Amino acid sequence: MDYIEIEGGVQLRGHVRVSGAKNAALPIMASLLLTTGETRLRNLPRVRDVITFGQVLQALGANLCTDASELVVDTTAIDRFEAPYDLVRTMRASFLVMGPLLARYGQARVSLPGGCAIGARPVNLHLNGLQALGARLELTQGYVGAYADRLHGASIVFPTPTVTGTENLLMAAVLAEGTTVIDNAACEPEVVNLAEALTRMGARVAGAGSSRLVIEGVPRLEAAVHDIIPDRIEAGTFLVAGAMTAGDVTVDNCCPAHLTAVLEHLHATGAAVEVGEKWVRVAGGMRTRPIEVATAPYPGFPTDMQAQMMALLACADGCSVISETVFENRYMHAAELARMGAEIRLDGADAIVKGVPELHGAPVMATDLRASASLILAGLAAKGITTVSRVYHLDRGYEQIEMKLAALGAKIRRLP
Repeated sequence: MDYIEIEGGVQLRGHVRVSGAKNAALPIMASLLLTTGETRLRNLPRVRDVITFGQVLQALGANLCTDASELVVDTTAIDRFEAPYDLVRTMRASFLVMGPLLARYGQARVSLPGGCAIGARPVNLHLNGLQALGARLELTQGYVGAYADRLHGASIVFPTPTVTGTENLLMAAVLAEGTTVIDNAACEPEVVNLAEALTRMGARVAGAGSSRLVIEGVPRLEAAVHDIIPDRIEAGTFLVAGAMTAGDVTVDNCCPAHLTAVLEHLHATGAAVEVGEKWVRVAGGMRTRPIEVATAPYPGFPTDMQAQMMALLACADGCSVISETVFENRYMHAAELARMGAEIRLDGADAIVKGVPELHGAPVMATDLRASASLILAGLAAKGITTVSRVYHLDRGYEQIEMKLAALGAKIRRLP
């Protein structure tokens, strides 16, 4: 397996362009199962999760054609309705094919999902919602089977917001007979981007971006052309990189409105933040100020930026507190940061981070996608050489991150 080697201590400077959001691309790729014909997706990131999801679509009978950052998917020949274990076990987002397959073809059989080990993230909210829409469910040998002649509109109330649950039921409801109302729906920009894609295909969706979605079912959807939104987590990762190396980094092709909570917290740490229409510039100070951070569903501070913020606060001038309220078991990167000299004490859902004057390079191992990014960031700021192994986690969600960081001046390289 490849690993990444970093010689720290370089102030990053320059411009970096972020890719499309993989967390928006995956549900939109699933939504193509609702159509017949060729749909073109633009600004698609070339990351492992997108490649894997393409293989899921091909396993169902779709034809794919990739051109630069565009993907053309032809769903005319869909003739299989089972998402195989070998693919779904590597990426839990594969479960998103359940809703559209059931709505379009009346049947779906999907392996229970895998993915990063950052908490249970059960799919029961997906299944309860599908049952409310009229699906018959069977659980056999690790697969969920769902069947319905046609789904029917229903009122669904999530006990807690769920992004993939909202997306799965939204896709199922667009072809259901009648009106579906989803309350306590997720408000993330990726959900909004999915609703926009469905609307371009002919769906009738109201309330995207709010906690209540109202979907009027239609008989069919048509193929369309759609742009994937910029990746707010990749953007946030590069902004933290600029701040913690006392550098000056401008992130281009981003949506600052999606980064409000991240920018507020960066400003609180003492970084200078400048915002344009489609760019954000961050200049780091000599020493980071300690802050308190609590993750929350959008528009709160994203859980996917928690590990990166921990890396920044590990070098703060004082003691910070991070509260992880979204996922349990998402502090596995803390032990690896400690190998680099960070002083972090875990207390249930809280991490107490006592800033140190400097981190030191060390061999570390990635445990999940965002943990990988935090170790890269720590290596950029550390004194000496850091090697990050198991970077296949990193490749799931970041497109050529080592090349983008190198263009900002980082001494970083990927090695076999």
